[in-house]
Amino acid sequence: MNDKEKNQKSVPDDDRVHITKSIFETQKEIRKKSDEEERLKQAERECIIDKQKRKAQEAHDKRLEAERLELLRLKQGIIKESATIHEEHEEKIKLTFWQKIVNFFYHNKWWLGIGTVFAVIAVVLFINLFNKPHPDMIVLVIGESYAISQESSLDEYIASFADDYNGNGEKLVSVYYIPYTGIETKDYANSVHTKLTAELQSAHGVILIGNKLTEDVLFDDALTDLSEIYPDNKYVQNDKFMLSETDFAEKIGLEKNRISDDWFISIREPRNLAYTELDEMQEIYDRDFAVFDAIIKDLTETE
Repeated sequence: MNDKEKNQKSVPDDDRVHITKSIFETQKEIRKKSDEEERLKQAERECIIDKQKRKAQEAHDKRLEAERLELLRLKQGIIKESATIHEEHEEKIKLTFWQKIVNFFYHNKWWLGIGTVFAVIAVVLFINLFNKPHPDMIVLVIGESYAISQESSLDEYIASFADDYNGNGEKLVSVYYIPYTGIETKDYANSVHTKLTAELQSAHGVILIGNKLTEDVLFDDALTDLSEIYPDNKYVQNDKFMLSETDFAEKIGLEKNRISDDWFISIREPRNLAYTELDEMQEIYDRDFAVFDAIIKDLTETE
């Protein structure tokens, strides 16, 4: 046997790379061995960390138990002071003037918001109250007529006979339109009965324009008997001055056929009402009758 063969036999089998294994299998074994070593190292690290956590928790528990016992001794008066328990005082935060303002608004923002809303509402109501037009007189229109309520200049026509009773520098007449139809559902939808009660039980408006259905909502002798005041006027029918045959339509800016035969103008007789005393209604009646009389004369003379 030569020297080369002796050297080959002296090398252990475990230290030789088997030529029958592929390079891939060799790398796989190396990687597997490396992963196993890393796993063992990680397990060792986790074990160390776990031990440290347990020690820390045990130390924490011991400290809490010692403080609990110390506190118990303090409460029982066994000791007066404690070396381990100290009373903690919250440090006062000093705020600047502007920081105090910001802090106040921040902590009271909801109440301030609610207060602001009510303040705005109060201001709007206050402005509306003082800026709301105060009419010199009020005229009631009871009955359904789109032409009279929406297309006419009835308020301007009546204002032409009125005076500046409230002394605000202008003559203003308000027309309160109540579209009474006698149809329950329709009147209910338009709050007609509520409006009728409010106006007919007060003396704000004594001059009344209506149609044949208006009589359904008036009590007996609610209107002044015009036949005694204008005995020779051909348009007067007891307590009504009929409008269809006069120039009333043209004078309020409508075509003559827009006013049906049953429309009239009257004036309410003074009396005690739910919301008005007789004296108050009599005063309004005396003032507005001058306007009513001027209208009757104007419509009669132009025929």
